[in-house]
Amino acid sequence: MAGRNLGAIYRAAAGDRPQRGKEWVLLPGRKTEITSGSSTQTSRLATRSLHGIIVTLISQSEEYRMTAQSPTAKMPPLWVIKLRAPFFTADLTPVLLGAAIAWARVGTFNPWYFLLTLVGAICLNAGTNMTNDYFDHVWGSDEINTEFANPFTGGSRLIQMGLVKPKTFLWQGIGFFVIGSLIGLALMLTRGPLVLWLGIVGVFSGYFYTAPPFRLAGTGLGELLIGLNFGPLMVLGSYYTQTRAFSWEPVIGSLPVALLIALVVWINQFQDMRADAAVGKAHWVVRLGRKRAAAAYGLMLAATYLSLAAGVILGVVTPFALLGLLTAPLAIKAYRVARVHYDHPQKLVPANAATIQIHLLTGLLMTLGYVIQGIVGWLL
Repeated sequence: MAGRNLGAIYRAAAGDRPQRGKEWVLLPGRKTEITSGSSTQTSRLATRSLHGIIVTLISQSEEYRMTAQSPTAKMPPLWVIKLRAPFFTADLTPVLLGAAIAWARVGTFNPWYFLLTLVGAICLNAGTNMTNDYFDHVWGSDEINTEFANPFTGGSRLIQMGLVKPKTFLWQGIGFFVIGSLIGLALMLTRGPLVLWLGIVGVFSGYFYTAPPFRLAGTGLGELLIGLNFGPLMVLGSYYTQTRAFSWEPVIGSLPVALLIALVVWINQFQDMRADAAVGKAHWVVRLGRKRAAAAYGLMLAATYLSLAAGVILGVVTPFALLGLLTAPLAIKAYRVARVHYDHPQKLVPANAATIQIHLLTGLLMTLGYVIQGIVGWLL
């Protein structure tokens, strides 16, 4: 029943008549404020019609917020939420960086290999996201999670809202793994065998991140594998598909990106910590506790910029990549939020969002640095 109610709420909010400046805050078992312009109403659990939109207040231990900011605003399509498509920047950043290093150092760039690499990486990411949603449902962590902060934590919530069947997530996720693997096979046949080994690691760790029997996310290896897959393996893979050669530069140059994507997962686990701990999903935020995990978050942010500087000092990474240091002020701001609000799920959201921005911007600035390096090398 709760799933059907949630589905009704979603469909109403995603309909053709959302209202400007309206927010519904659905709080189970207590009075709920329904704000519209300057007027505020309170009611118990009930079903109401507000300007033609049916909103059902549900009895469930979760909180949902939905805001329509303009008369034409709509909820994202289900497929966007299902795939968690906004998080595909985790693929775009390392693939761009690897291709930029190849162009700057070797002078080669093939757009078709670049696109195949990017699409393959996105497919593996989509497969990981969807199977992760399914197995988190099987574990029960998403069902008991009352502190999630969408869209950053707690999964897509589509299973919990009754909008998509659990098995649909599983089989569609496996389908994306198959597509990504076929793309990897094509790249292996045309570019070289290293693609095969990188792909095997990606598929294995992506599927078994939450799937039995390994359930890597609960072993303390999850954050390491995320950093490895979306850092050295993906940057090196992108470089390799362009050059058909191995180099340490994409490996060393990927370390800031690797640390930052691991930190995206790290900070997003704060809101999920209690639910994950209850089902035995012992990632590092569970192991350390929120306060110490917030301190570790700050240390890893510092390590990000130190690794970039070290790569330049060692002469492995182009000095132009130091453009990535421009995101340091945003990192300091994110850490200050985490240090103060580590135990307040909703107040921590700015740190969740900022960490994603830091990852994307740092990677893009480093990519720009390699483009500049390539131009300078061409001119000289």
